[in-house]
Amino acid sequence: MSNFLIAAAIVVGTIALMELFAWWAHKYVMHGWGWGWHRSHHEPHDDAFEKNDLYAAVFACVAIALFWIGTTYWVIWWLAVGITCYGALYFIAHDGLVHHRWPFRYVPKKGYFKRLYQAHRLHHAVKGKEGCVSFGFLWAPSLDSLKEELRENRKALDLELYDNTATLDDR
Repeated sequence: MSNFLIAAAIVVGTIALMELFAWWAHKYVMHGWGWGWHRSHHEPHDDAFEKNDLYAAVFACVAIALFWIGTTYWVIWWLAVGITCYGALYFIAHDGLVHHRWPFRYVPKKGYFKRLYQAHRLHHAVKGKEGCVSFGFLWAPSLDSLKEELRENRKALDLELYDNTATLDDR
């Protein structure tokens, strides 16, 4: 197999593994002991930056360190490329598409991007860190399953939902 195919497989595999890691970190770190930083992301504000952005800085430092190590071990360098690509995709999908942190706004009307957009809006429907749904960033379960999970969480945990957030309808 050529070096290009090996490198491409490492990058694509790393992006897929990063989505799994991001789901885990979002659910158990950001909505767990790391809530102190992540809370700012779940509360309404008009600021350009939020404390939650520190997570991006930490993960960027990890990628930079891996690039440095990768100058000696080429496989590590391609892992760093995969992590960086995931970060770019996250920035586009999460910060741009869903949270409109860019100067232009686009709300998808159909397909994969609509599902991703709606799933993350459902994630933000809950006030606080408990009972949220959809912790992935680039892959989202079906909206029907997320709505059902949110209904169950709302009943079981007596959750308070934000009034101004699309929750159980099809916006």
